[in-house]
Amino acid sequence: MSDRPADWTKGAEAIVYQTCGACGAVQYFARSFCAACGAPDPAPKCASGSGTVYATSLVCRAATPEMRAHVPYNMVLVDAVEGFRMMAHGDSDLAIGDKVTASYRPFAGRLVPYFERVK
Repeated sequence: MSDRPADWTKGAEAIVYQTCGACGAVQYFARSFCAACGAPDPAPKCASGSGTVYATSLVCRAATPEMRAHVPYNMVLVDAVEGFRMMAHGDSDLAIGDKVTASYRPFAGRLVPYFERVK
């Protein structure tokens, strides 16, 4: 996994997922093996940032003192067009089924994916 491209967890404006060369499964969260079949070294790929809202939840209580300035904020589960689901921040007016695209914004000292409705 040393050749994995930098993504938002490293401060880059990118969402990285993996595909398995053996079974074709897609997974989000880097692993050294395929979660579906166990094959080693799934290939890293950069996602387009496009997807559909699967669920949304408005957070009204800060988990840490650093997040207190941000409440309320919206968390969304997004089904990426590449075939994986991820949790991220998003506009407060998003609804299930909305088509969205990712941008990147600072949140509590980190750069995070932020989904907005496709216009």
